[in-house]
Amino acid sequence: MTSHALVGCILAGGLARRMGGGDKPLLTLDGLPMLSHVIARLAPQVETMLLNANGDPARFQDFGLPVAPDPVEGFAGPLAGVLAGLTWARANAPQAEGIVTVAGDTPFFPRDLVAKLLEACGDNPDTIVLARAGGHMHPVFGYWPLSCAEDLVAFLTEGTTRKVLAFVDRHPNATAKFDAGANGSDPFFNINTPEDLRAAEQAEALR
Repeated sequence: MTSHALVGCILAGGLARRMGGGDKPLLTLDGLPMLSHVIARLAPQVETMLLNANGDPARFQDFGLPVAPDPVEGFAGPLAGVLAGLTWARANAPQAEGIVTVAGDTPFFPRDLVAKLLEACGDNPDTIVLARAGGHMHPVFGYWPLSCAEDLVAFLTEGTTRKVLAFVDRHPNATAKFDAGANGSDPFFNINTPEDLRAAEQAEALR
């Protein structure tokens, strides 16, 4: 499998409560919307991209990406975004074998994210692979084969739990380990608060 057989799905459906609501990916970081930084990181790593977001898609029209809303009712968390990406890929990217998800509020994720996720798949293309760094799982960053779409529909419909790892454990899965960034920084640092945004402005990863 190569990155050319993948769709990149940027998850931007969070409620951003700690930022006062609204769209975190549209906040300005280093003179650009945060989403612009995320797109720039992901674009060289995949064949095509889409944005998972709810509400009026017109607010994202300047980014030139298709927008796919959650296909399930209510705020179902990141797995709803994964399902949106899988559903869109099946309908619009027939060459795709799977999708890679990234968070729209994490502008410094690794530039070799996709390569390492695919390496961790091994010989089984139906393996779900999640990122791990600093001893912590980062389940929003992962590779999801299209073959898991039907079971994800069933899982979300059951509604017993919507935890990412609970779904992943139903399938062959692996982790891809990532090292710390410059000066020991978290490569999956995400912006949740105004203080985080100020810290991101000073990050060497922007340079």
